[in-house]
Amino acid sequence: MIPSPNIWHWPDVYEVENRAQDVDGAIFRYLRATFDWTGNTVVDVGCGSGFHLPVFAESAQTVIGVEPHTPLLNLARQRVADMRNVRVMDASAERIPLGDASVDLVHARTAYFFGPGCGPGIAEALRVLRPGGALVVVDLDATAHPYGTWMCSDLPQYRSGPVETFFAAQGFDLVRVETRWAFSDRESLRGVLNIEFTKRTAARAFARTPGLSLDVRYRIHARRKPAVLETL
Repeated sequence: MIPSPNIWHWPDVYEVENRAQDVDGAIFRYLRATFDWTGNTVVDVGCGSGFHLPVFAESAQTVIGVEPHTPLLNLARQRVADMRNVRVMDASAERIPLGDASVDLVHARTAYFFGPGCGPGIAEALRVLRPGGALVVVDLDATAHPYGTWMCSDLPQYRSGPVETFFAAQGFDLVRVETRWAFSDRESLRGVLNIEFTKRTAARAFARTPGLSLDVRYRIHARRKPAVLETL
C-alpha cells in the first residue's frame, strides 16, 4: 500500500478539494457516455472517504468501494451508511475479495498515478471484470499547465511519457479531459494547494491563481476486458 499524504493526513481539506474538483462534471459526463453503469456493478478502487460512491450509486445496481486505509475506510462507510446498494470493503487493489467476472466497471481515480508497478492491480481488476467490462484509471495530466507544471516542480523524477507508454502497452486507450476546479473562497484554495504541493510551490501556485477557479486537465486510461467469443 502506497501512502497518499494529502488525504491521509488532511481528510477534511481533501473533502474541500473533492467538492472543488471538476465542478462542471466533465469526467463523469465522459464516463457515463462511454461506460454506462446503469443497472450494473461498479467497484471504486482506492475509494478514500467514498466521495464518488454516491455518484455511481444513483444508477448502478451495486457499488463497492475498496479502501485499505482504516481511517478513510471508516469515513467512506459513514458516508454511504444509508445507501442500500453500496458497501465498502477493507481491501487493496491487488486483492479484491470478489469473484471472477462479477463486476462491470472498475474505477480508480488518482490511484495508479505512477503506471509501472501497477501490474498486479490491473491484473486483479481484469479478473473481477465480466467480459466486456472496463477498467477506467483517472489521473491528473502532468503535461498540462499550470497544475502539471506545479506537480513536476515537486516531483522532478516523474515523467508523463513513460507512464502513458506503460498504460498503452497494457492495452489502454487514452483520453484527456479538461476540467475546472472552483472554490468558495481564497482560503479554501490556499488550503488545497498546501496539501498538494510543497510550501514553496503552493505559495507560487496561490500567487499565480487569481480568483477562485483553476483549470486542471485529467487523463483517462481505459481498457475493456475482451468479450467471450461464442462457439458455433
